[in-house]
Amino acid sequence: MEPTELERVLRETSYTGWRRQEELPRLIVSRAEGCRFYDAQGRSYLDFASQLAATNLGHGNAAVIAAIAEQASKLQYVQPGFGTEVRAELQQELSRVLPAGLVRYFWSTSGTEAVEAALKLARLATGKPKILARTRSYHGSTAGSISVSGDLRRGPLEGLHLVPGTLWAPDCYCYRCPLKLRYPSCAVACAEEVERELAAHDDVAAMIVEPVVGTNGVIPPVAEYLPRIREITRRRGVLLIVDEVMTGWGRTGAWFASELYGILPDILVTAKGITGGYAPLGLTATTEAVFDAFRERYLPLGHTYEGHPLLLAPAIAALREYRRLDLIEKSRLDGAFLLEELRALAARHPSVGEVRGVGLFAAVELVRDRTSREPMNRPDEKLAGKPTVADEVATAMLADGVYVMSWVSHLVLAPPLTVSRAEIGEAMRALDRALELADRAVRPAVTQP
Repeated sequence: MEPTELERVLRETSYTGWRRQEELPRLIVSRAEGCRFYDAQGRSYLDFASQLAATNLGHGNAAVIAAIAEQASKLQYVQPGFGTEVRAELQQELSRVLPAGLVRYFWSTSGTEAVEAALKLARLATGKPKILARTRSYHGSTAGSISVSGDLRRGPLEGLHLVPGTLWAPDCYCYRCPLKLRYPSCAVACAEEVERELAAHDDVAAMIVEPVVGTNGVIPPVAEYLPRIREITRRRGVLLIVDEVMTGWGRTGAWFASELYGILPDILVTAKGITGGYAPLGLTATTEAVFDAFRERYLPLGHTYEGHPLLLAPAIAALREYRRLDLIEKSRLDGAFLLEELRALAARHPSVGEVRGVGLFAAVELVRDRTSREPMNRPDEKLAGKPTVADEVATAMLADGVYVMSWVSHLVLAPPLTVSRAEIGEAMRALDRALELADRAVRPAVTQP
């Protein structure tokens, strides 16, 4: 089809998630290679978001593509009650990279399904109904996962499509501390709020956390926070679920972000980078202790595509490619370089309140006033479809040939782990130019009489 016809068909036949349906797709993508993708007119864009923090291996990885083709030629599908060679091979490979102790695996087709499985396993294993989540979290769009998400997208579903039983704790977000305290004199009070919440409720099955908050700001916690959470949950008999859908597979400079903080969860969920985004695969991994709760009990969990051979094969290839290309270490080193470049930009642009990140996972938070830290936009403005300053910056960068993700008042930068230093420089130059738009929205300084 011609590009105009493609646009017409998509406009007249599609639902598109997380937006008003009157909005057209911004771009029609025809192909991708390396760290770049191309639109229907053949224009190139540097993918500085790995699409949705998924294509960690870049586009067009030959080994992953070959694995899909080879698997398709010999076994396309079997019902999940049968065993397969590809499943055994992948699970053996996983045992070498997952945090030690996570030894039982349930397969699904997305991160949100992996979270659903984790919530069900936790509630069934403990016989308790409630989940403790955090106010800036995002864990997926299905009923259970959105119910434990503090993300603004939960709002339209209140009273209509949420699972009851979520309790809330504050995030470890020092730039905008929800408790109005300062680190380190706060003594990590946000963790102590978890202690208080669990002391007040004896029917909590699990706490779910992103080890580094993803969509809602790429917020790494202080070093003491997650170890303290792990100690509290273990002592109180509450399972700890770690959502590594975005932070896994080298994104933070380690195989999994939980390793950076020295914690072992009871349940880990991941997706996205497990196949490099080449196939829709989600994983829920548990300790043997969680599995033991079901040895002699019926497990009401499963679906048609559990352990689908065509989805497992690219994961094996992807895991080997991470190793072959030494991408975990590369992410750590290039992530440090990226943060240095972002800090240099922040010094030149008054609209930048904070830059932060870990590995090749970073955020630029935009403010109208650095002193008051007033955000550029509010969540209700985003839900109402109002163009935000962050969106304007991202749109300008796209027009300049660089794609980044934008949210309410911040940009998320998560390039493929294969990105070159030259490509990082290209993205920084585009961001430098686009931030001039944000600088115009900064409130003028008040001159004292």
